[in-house]
Amino acid sequence: MKNYYKISEISRLYGIGPDSLRYYERLGILSPKRDSNQYRLYSLKDIYKLNLICDLRKLDFSMSQIKDYLDCQTVCNTLDILRCEQELLGKKLKELTEKEHLINERIEALHKAEYITTDRIDIKTLPPRLCVQEKSYITRDEEMDLLIQKLMTRHEKKIRNFGNQIIGAFLSRQDLMKGIPNVYQSVFFILDTDTCEYDCELPAGDYLSCYYRGDYNKNADCLKKMMNYIKAHHLAILGEPFELYEIDNRDTMEPEEFLTEIQIHIR
Repeated sequence: MKNYYKISEISRLYGIGPDSLRYYERLGILSPKRDSNQYRLYSLKDIYKLNLICDLRKLDFSMSQIKDYLDCQTVCNTLDILRCEQELLGKKLKELTEKEHLINERIEALHKAEYITTDRIDIKTLPPRLCVQEKSYITRDEEMDLLIQKLMTRHEKKIRNFGNQIIGAFLSRQDLMKGIPNVYQSVFFILDTDTCEYDCELPAGDYLSCYYRGDYNKNADCLKKMMNYIKAHHLAILGEPFELYEIDNRDTMEPEEFLTEIQIHIR
């Protein structure tokens, strides 16, 4: 067995680029000697350190942490660094479990959406729902997307990922009753936990509900149908109508696959 190895040999053996090996040298972690032509020669001691570097990098240790460890390598320090990594891995496992739960939840919701009956009017009794909201007169999809992004940025810690966040928008009833579709007054997210920080509340009570599939130009006809139902059944309107997006451009770019629910608070 040789006592010294060239940088090209070490690079092939470990799958580490020469630039990374030179970087380790600049950090003072490796100390290759030079031959008569000033080529780097790595000793068996450098190889032992590279074995440790590769192991610790697989555990996501930074080069700064690795240098501190190699400068004072003891059983006590090894235990400390492993316990630290054990704690970090526990946190990552928890995050991955939560993400898996969200993904499974979204898969289940999309499957259920396939069986939702559209163009039928129902009455739902719902609990209070807390929301965060961005108000604006919206006439284009691009404006809606911008407001949704603003809400996501402003309330990043409160909202859910992987398409699970319930997104809604208050319709402009005046425009819709004139036959002008796809016009809105605000965008909101329904929060899934109680919080003291929210912008508005969808009150508890009875809500007229109607789903439709396809692009949002259909909301005018859907709302007219609901208003006729309200009139025929002598119901009182307690709030402005709003849409909830069951399937939208978070899930598909095909408008015919969109699924939207309109709700109106009634008595």
